[in-house]
Amino acid sequence: MVCAFQGWNDAGDAASGAVSFLATALGAKRFARIDSEEFYDFQANRPCIRFGEDEQQREIVWPTVEISEAHAPRAPRDLVLVQGVEPSMRWRGFSAHIVDLAEALGVQVVVTLGALLGDVPHTHPVAMTGHASDAALSERLGIAPSSYEGPTGIVGVLHSVCTRAGLPSASLWAAVPHYVAAAANPKAALALVRKVEGVIGVSVDVSELESAAADYERQVGLAVQSDPDIQAFVERLEQATGSEDVEIAPEDVPSGDILAREFQRFLRQRGAEGK
Repeated sequence: MVCAFQGWNDAGDAASGAVSFLATALGAKRFARIDSEEFYDFQANRPCIRFGEDEQQREIVWPTVEISEAHAPRAPRDLVLVQGVEPSMRWRGFSAHIVDLAEALGVQVVVTLGALLGDVPHTHPVAMTGHASDAALSERLGIAPSSYEGPTGIVGVLHSVCTRAGLPSASLWAAVPHYVAAAANPKAALALVRKVEGVIGVSVDVSELESAAADYERQVGLAVQSDPDIQAFVERLEQATGSEDVEIAPEDVPSGDILAREFQRFLRQRGAEGK
């Protein structure tokens, strides 16, 4: 079972993007949906109105979590994919539902995906951290264990509930550059998909995601080059990432709001030029 949730756990839409890509690439079919009435604050996650297939009748689309099944070629077992919006409340009850379903389906391991904002440059390979419920699974992760302490989201709670239930589980996290937090990050999504492949023995054609990741890195590079201050900051960040002796002073860090505005402005300009 592979799980990802939009919201606090999903910087750059990397985690949800990774599971969505797996679902599309493997032709996953939805077989269940968790009732949203019990777990969502609809003022925080509002339902949306959209037109149906006949484009005359409107329908309400509620925030929810969908569960799909997929068969991966040459994989030892089928996959269960869990994706949707992070619930607003009753996380322990929500997680218990997921664990009960996993046990009923004979799931052998639960992998949760997350993405966090970090002081990492877009030019470097995606930094990955994670942890697992047992030593053997930790060895299969092959990444640095997380030492994070602090607030958590539904991903952390679900991982804890799985561990207490005796269900093997692993949590994988990708670091997303904080200065492009407003943009979807296919490069981080690709890193998560690659790591999932190694952990659960799945092979997926990721050429489309690789192309999107290359385009992302190119576009971000052009955006950074368009502003000397941001470019200088990214260069210092690259040095700091490669050397423990280099520090970035707080006064050298541009405001996250300024960086986001500059990047969005650049993308709008590029879109206008393209048209």
